[in-house]
Amino acid sequence: MQYMLLIYEAEEIWENKNDAEKAEVLAGHRALNDRLHEDGVTFTGEPLMPTATAVSLRRRNGQTQISDGPFAETKEQLAGFYLVDVDSLEQAMEYAAMIPNNEAGTIEVRPLDQHILLPES
Repeated sequence: MQYMLLIYEAEEIWENKNDAEKAEVLAGHRALNDRLHEDGVTFTGEPLMPTATAVSLRRRNGQTQISDGPFAETKEQLAGFYLVDVDSLEQAMEYAAMIPNNEAGTIEVRPLDQHILLPES
């Protein structure tokens, strides 16, 4: 089963880290990546650019509305993700607990809905 490990953290936390603190967080991510490889877990993951680079689209009454920034105004922003293919929620939570951003932010673990949308034939 596939799970998204969504990393939420206030952007200013990362921005206010010095180089050594950033290097420590990145080392934590490398350690998690190494562990996932060692455990034979299929995964991908990436950090996201700051919310200032985001655009949100909404379709209302047949019209597309475009606004700058993320969809939700929150204290924590979606900073990155891992997509892991593991046997259980417990296993996904084990890896999520290894994400270093966990110290100041929140890691949301959410299973993917395995429906496959196929084009009509």
